[in-house]
Amino acid sequence: MTSNRNSRIVLPHDLAAFTKQRRQRREDRVADKITAFSGSMRFVGLHVVWFTAWILFNVTRLAFDPFPFGLLTLIVSLEAIFLSTFVMLSQNREAARSDVRSQIDFETNVLSEVWLEAVADKFGIDVARVHATARARIDQARAEQNQASDDAT
Repeated sequence: MTSNRNSRIVLPHDLAAFTKQRRQRREDRVADKITAFSGSMRFVGLHVVWFTAWILFNVTRLAFDPFPFGLLTLIVSLEAIFLSTFVMLSQNREAARSDVRSQIDFETNVLSEVWLEAVADKFGIDVARVHATARARIDQARAEQNQASDDAT
């Protein structure tokens, strides 16, 4: 540790995590907006109206796409291809954000453990004994969970 009381450990992902949000590409933002819209009830309602109008028009008026509605099928298939691609792009970015959050959680836990051990050392608490007690309680809780799940089956 340094002598500066206000110093802080700089975590390697800190700058990258926050600048990535500001540097997100326009294509990424568009994909996220399309994915958000396609997962809404407005999207469902729009498609119900569109399909109903298309089918009614082609059944009752001049049919430019007669009954098995081949053109409608082609359009819907192309839409599904593009929407699935946008959803996968959004999921990949969300997975990357989740990885950063997991790394932050891990580093925070390690930092907390170091601080707690330093404080315990100052108070003369035996850290090994605390770890042994915690391990015993964790093992006991797991055994109780296993017993409960065995009883449930």
